This record gives sequence, structure tokens and C-alpha cells, in this order.
Amino acid sequence: MGGGGGAWKVAFADFVTAMMALFMLLWILNQDEKVKGEVQQYFNTRFKSVTKMSVGIIPIQNADLIEAKRSVFDNASAIDLQFIRRINDDIIEMFADNPNFIDMQTHHVEVTSEGLLIEFFNDPSRRLFDGPTAKLTDFGDAMFETLSYVLSRYKSTRVEVEGHTAHRVELNGLAQDTWILSTDRALVARKIMAHYAMKPNQFIKVAGYSSSKPLKKFSHDLNDSHHDRVTIMVRAGNPQ
Repeated sequence: MGGGGGAWKVAFADFVTAMMALFMLLWILNQDEKVKGEVQQYFNTRFKSVTKMSVGIIPIQNADLIEAKRSVFDNASAIDLQFIRRINDDIIEMFADNPNFIDMQTHHVEVTSEGLLIEFFNDPSRRLFDGPTAKLTDFGDAMFETLSYVLSRYKSTRVEVEGHTAHRVELNGLAQDTWILSTDRALVARKIMAHYAMKPNQFIKVAGYSSSKPLKKFSHDLNDSHHDRVTIMVRAGNPQ
């Protein structure tokens, strides 16, 4: 045959390369978080040789930090992110369906590498607690009741409850012990959730942190009401 040339070969090679990239992408998306983490680490250090003690050829002093980062991927297979996202969707739907919670800046839900982080703020417009105390308001009771029924559907979840406060909390002009207050609030939150629906073995930690863990977003004002909060970390066990 005359003419024609070999231009089709170039187009065919581009097509095959594109299909290979597509199949690789689909394969990666179907893997667990540990494999995804290893792939990410490979491309982040594609010009270096990865060793157990370093992200490059030369060992570095921050080996413990690297091990900690690696452990996130090593343990990630135990955190079923799809399972966590289902819980997240259920919580959002539950709160959205309740007209008492709409447009209220009282809670924040976020999927993290450790699990599902839920924060309830003691917002001045709708307080969780009755003043600078550990006594729940009717609104606070309803918030924790709603959450307890959602989490009770997932009996394999393990929950950590933490209490936090602003830098200074006063009652009748007197400064309160924020370590005691934050701990009492965490205990009350656990107690009310266990009372309504959750099982005792779902709780693995209850702690108070006073003002030692302020929200970064409001770090310019350590007395901002958003620091005054209860956080719930939901960790996934084996989905049932």
C-alpha cells in the first residue's frame, strides 16, 4: 500500500497509555487505606529511596515522627472509612430532620483519619449546659439523645468523650476550676448517651482538658464561647 505513514501508531500508543492510566486509577480507588497511603508515600518521595527509618536515603533525626505517620497507614485498615462515612451521613440527616437544630451553630461533624469527630459547642444562643455548670439544658439533653440513637445502631463503634472549656469560666464573679468542669461535662455527656441508647462497652475514654486544647480557628480569643465544648471521637471497630 502506498502512503498512509505510521501516524496511527502514535495515536494507538497514546490510547493504550491512557487506558493503562485509567485501569491503574480504578485499581487504586478500590484498595484499602493502607495501600492508598503507601501509593501516596511513593509519589511524595518518587526521587528517593525509602528506608524504615527515613523518607530518603539518609536517616534523619525525626524518625519517631515518621514512624507515627506510618502507623496511621498501618492501622488504617482497622478504620473502615466507608463505615465512618455512613455514620456521618446518618448524623447529618438526623440533625437536619429536626427543626430545632436547623441553622444553629451548635455542632460540627468531620471525617478524619482517626474516625468521626463530632463537636458540640456551648453556644450562647442555644446552650448545652446551664451556665458554667455540668447540668444539661433541655437542648443539650436533646442533642446527646439524638447522637446516642444514631451511634447505638452501630454497636461496633468505640467512642471517646472529651470536655473542653474557655480559658476563664466564672460563676457569680468567681473563677471556676475548669479542669473539674470539663471533666464533669464529659462524664455527664457519656452518662446521658448511655442512659438513652448506647452500650457501656462503646465508651473507651472520658476525659476533661480544661482550656489546654483550644480550637485553632478561635485561638486569637481563648475566652471565645466555641472553646467551651464537648467533643466525641467515633472510632470504627468491625462493622456489623
